[in-house]
Amino acid sequence: MTEFAVFDCDGTLVDSQRRIIDAVRGAWTGVGMTPPADEPIRRIVGLALPQALQKLAPNSNALQLTELVEGFRTTFHAQESDPAYDEPLYEGALEALVALRDDGFTLGVATGKGRRGLRKTLTTHGILDWFAVLKTADDGPSKPHPKILEDAMLEVGASPATTVMLGDTAYDMAMARSAGAHCLGVAWGYHAPSDLEAHGATKIIHKYADAPGAVREFLGGAA
Repeated sequence: MTEFAVFDCDGTLVDSQRRIIDAVRGAWTGVGMTPPADEPIRRIVGLALPQALQKLAPNSNALQLTELVEGFRTTFHAQESDPAYDEPLYEGALEALVALRDDGFTLGVATGKGRRGLRKTLTTHGILDWFAVLKTADDGPSKPHPKILEDAMLEVGASPATTVMLGDTAYDMAMARSAGAHCLGVAWGYHAPSDLEAHGATKIIHKYADAPGAVREFLGGAA
């Protein structure tokens, strides 16, 4: 059975918070609304875009939400040529991916990011081809619904018992728990470790150097 390590993207592989926060601000100011503070914006990272912005503007009607989504996308795409909005890999991410790959683990991504954005991010860092499967907001319901993770497991021939989900948000952990996969939280992202534990994380790591060992620990007894 395939041993499968699945990564979230924003807040887990790359630090994209400045780009996301400023895109939300651009969307809100574009429709004459006062933007939310940074912390509520960080709280919605990981959800698919419409669901994320709905949480930030719960009283918006369908037309207003559409305008906010389009405003976010316009601002986000306009940032692509500005080096100030680079999405850097977290320290140690490359080395951890190499270690897992060299140990025979199949790698995947399950993210609330859109397919276009994910492929661009991974291509920028030269790691697009390292992942056997990419599941995005374009492929199914938003996290914490388990479908994109379940589909990823099916595609590579992994079972829940041989799958570890690495993520920084409660949505990642709840998705993995619903799918029956192992839940490995990372402390360097956008939700507090206590939130990750409350939503299913059975282990939290604080640096990427600990990721390969933690994944092996989860899968050591898998059949």
